[in-house]
Amino acid sequence: MKKKEKYYITTTIPYMNDVPHIGFALEIIQADALARYARLVGKDVFFLTGTDEHGTKIAKAAATRGLTPKSFVNKMSGTFKELKTTLNLSWDAFIRTTDTKKHWPGVYALWQQLVDAGDIYKKVYRGLYCPGCEAFLTDKDLVDGKCPLHNKEPELVEEENYFFRLSAYGKALRAKIKTGEMRIVPEWREREILALIDEGLEDVSFSRSKEKLSWGIPVPGDENQVLYVWADALTNYISGIGFGRDEKEFSHWWPADVHVLGKDVLRFHAAIWPAMLLSAKLPLPKVLFVHGFLTRNGQKISKSLGNVLAPSEVVGRFGVDAARYYFLREVSPVEDGDYSDQRFVERYNADLANGLGNFCARVTGLAARRQTPVRIDRKQIDLVVEQKIKSTKDALDAAMREFHFNDALAAVWELLSFGDRYVNEKKPWAKENEDAQNEIALFNLLMILQSVGVFLSPFLPETAKKISQSVVLKGRAAQVSVLPPLFPRADNVI
Repeated sequence: MKKKEKYYITTTIPYMNDVPHIGFALEIIQADALARYARLVGKDVFFLTGTDEHGTKIAKAAATRGLTPKSFVNKMSGTFKELKTTLNLSWDAFIRTTDTKKHWPGVYALWQQLVDAGDIYKKVYRGLYCPGCEAFLTDKDLVDGKCPLHNKEPELVEEENYFFRLSAYGKALRAKIKTGEMRIVPEWREREILALIDEGLEDVSFSRSKEKLSWGIPVPGDENQVLYVWADALTNYISGIGFGRDEKEFSHWWPADVHVLGKDVLRFHAAIWPAMLLSAKLPLPKVLFVHGFLTRNGQKISKSLGNVLAPSEVVGRFGVDAARYYFLREVSPVEDGDYSDQRFVERYNADLANGLGNFCARVTGLAARRQTPVRIDRKQIDLVVEQKIKSTKDALDAAMREFHFNDALAAVWELLSFGDRYVNEKKPWAKENEDAQNEIALFNLLMILQSVGVFLSPFLPETAKKISQSVVLKGRAAQVSVLPPLFPRADNVI
């Protein structure tokens, strides 16, 4: 038996200082669609996500709630784990940075390799620190003297820390990116990183004093220092597949085929993380796929504006597949996107209720009402139908290779439109047609519908399952049950 091609995909691990909102839902739905598509085409898939659970903001958030940091992150991590059910996700593992058995051994192993390479050193550092980012910034990171993400002036901090020699890897990183060994999508994000590298990379702090950062992983051999986020959280991508504890498992899956991440953490993933891997003499991830931010009604999503929207709210009102469809079809894969109830309802009614739902009900209704079952005869497939299904499959594959989820779904909807035209042209209900003509037309329509179900499985898995259960083309006769309205008009939902 031919060995399956492996496919390892990750999301970033969200910080545990608050519950998940639709911004992270966008990322993890994108990753899930990629993972499901890879399985569909026969790859051996491992899909990793998890939670980043250390840091001063978490310790403070726990204290304000009268909880220990550990009990607080246990509770918060649970809210992210619930997304698996809420959004019908298919991840294979969920890594937590507080996991001393699965995560910490990988962190310690990587740290030691960086030390052995001579890339960890200790020095007194005086610099700018943003509490919101929990990161040290340079002057070139600031906009009008402020952190661009939090619009606040950073604090001036002086302390003794361990540093990673990032400056030593600019030339090597540039070469790896230019040769395509580590591809950054979209291309203009790649140009951003190359420009950053050309400006000159500076060494970065890899620890904080225990006095300033008590909630974290201790630096090996130095009880007064705690590992900083880069050495801790970024390592999840290898600790989650066995690095430091299961070399065989790690060797099977690494390097990552795709890291899915937001534009705000691109620098960390495209400069610091690959430099760490180069220092440790490990392969680089093959692709960094970078998505944009999600706004709500044109405004940035924030607690201060009171416009935070939980994924469960969207799913509760419209259904899980409708939510997945909106984020994959309406929102650009790489540009900033927007969520609004009005646009959601428009897209829902036009594409799901009137488009997909109507076609499914129409075809299954016509086939199920026949006095005799539709015969299965592959020789009776219309050439134009066969070609349309194949061209849809090709378009879908091309779109997914480039992370164009919206184009992939557009190709499926073009097949649906083709199916609608085919129904209207063939009129398989018309009494003036020969019964054999109507039967052949219905068989071709069932072929289209079955293909739509398969093509939709990475994007709308619940709906795809309903279609596959309703239309079974096996043996000599089609087994068809009428699909009730899959997507009732949204006027009755909100």
